[in-house]
Amino acid sequence: MKLLTETGWAPQPTDPEPTLTGDVTCDVAVLGGGVGGMSAALRLAESGADVVLLEAQTCGWGASSRNAGYVTNSVAADPGLLALLFSRDKVRALFQYAEAAVEFTQDVIADREIDCDFEKVGIVAAAVSKGQLRKARRNAKIMAAAGSSAEFIEGPAAGLPDGFLGGMREGIGGTLNPGKYVLGLRDIVLASGARVFEHSRVLNVSDHGTEVTIETGHGRVHAKQALLTTNAYGKDLAITPRRLVSPVWTSLVETEPVAPERLDAIGWTSRAPMVTSHMILESYRVTPRNTIVFGTRRLETTKGPLAARTPSPPVVEDLVRGFRERFPGLGDVQPQRAWGGWIGMSSTWLPAAGQASPNVLYSLACNGHGFAQAQYVGHLLAGRLAGEPAAEDLQTIWHTGRFWPSFVTQPALNLGWFADRVLDRLARA
Repeated sequence: MKLLTETGWAPQPTDPEPTLTGDVTCDVAVLGGGVGGMSAALRLAESGADVVLLEAQTCGWGASSRNAGYVTNSVAADPGLLALLFSRDKVRALFQYAEAAVEFTQDVIADREIDCDFEKVGIVAAAVSKGQLRKARRNAKIMAAAGSSAEFIEGPAAGLPDGFLGGMREGIGGTLNPGKYVLGLRDIVLASGARVFEHSRVLNVSDHGTEVTIETGHGRVHAKQALLTTNAYGKDLAITPRRLVSPVWTSLVETEPVAPERLDAIGWTSRAPMVTSHMILESYRVTPRNTIVFGTRRLETTKGPLAARTPSPPVVEDLVRGFRERFPGLGDVQPQRAWGGWIGMSSTWLPAAGQASPNVLYSLACNGHGFAQAQYVGHLLAGRLAGEPAAEDLQTIWHTGRFWPSFVTQPALNLGWFADRVLDRLARA
């Protein structure tokens, strides 16, 4: 099996934009060229602003192109926990925000004609135990009461693989190829008039009140305002609010092609993409190239620099072991490659946007579910910088206080994995 340092979804751009050298000035500088940064830069450029986009690699190189390709209305935190912690109005607002993010992404795909293999099939939070099935039933009721499109499904009629008892089906969203999506979005941004500098890692950001200075290895940007869409990579910038983000490495494995009749034989007739209800979820989906992509399950973090890397062999071995347990009828199907990426986790497990300094805004909309949300928040923040009235969805996730101390440590992640395995064993007993 090949362990990749880049995404396995699509080739990286072979025509990088120039590296920033010398001094440039602009209205707004966007830091980070993932889907959030590109969406913000696109809206700003099309509104007439002089915008500079800075990316340490090539646009979309990070988590934006490395994720499982789920366009989901999940807000990461468990719906039952949200119902305990927040008012009914707050919970409803969070789900409305998340569904608006999905609709935004679907509209971008359609209106911009991005070829990314999007399939509007929804996503199933699937149960592999009776306890998870009870949880799915409860969560479906909570989400339905909050106005979200979700329904409880159970039994063979659900069309899920043998061993998956049912779950909660999200009524919107689906799957796509995130590598192809970011390549398409990058082309649109490059044609928009935004000035894009790739291989231009940001080293420092200073807000002087009258201007924001952004320093890279070979140049500086002087902007009236700036937007941080650096996700996990923001942890090393002094201007990033303390405890805003913890980096977490997630890994994916892709199998060799699987004949469709074999998927039918194991009961996966719906081909529904799935995530499980473990503490650390597992994801399984069929791709248009007839492979199965699966991942997460075991996570890693670090206090050091977020360097390019391959997935850890023990993590990949555990992912494959989990695949064998979930799909015994596909025991001879071989994994062919694995890759991963750094995502950003907030201490609240909720998406957040806010103000890092008077002229610098930030977005952290990921937490492992942010492909749609990151670009929606980038779009909304760009509107705010352009002087438009504050969007209600942006107000829903606007953060004004301090962040809690992070619980994302390697011992805590290991404990979550261990607890999931114990519960799996009890469910099989």
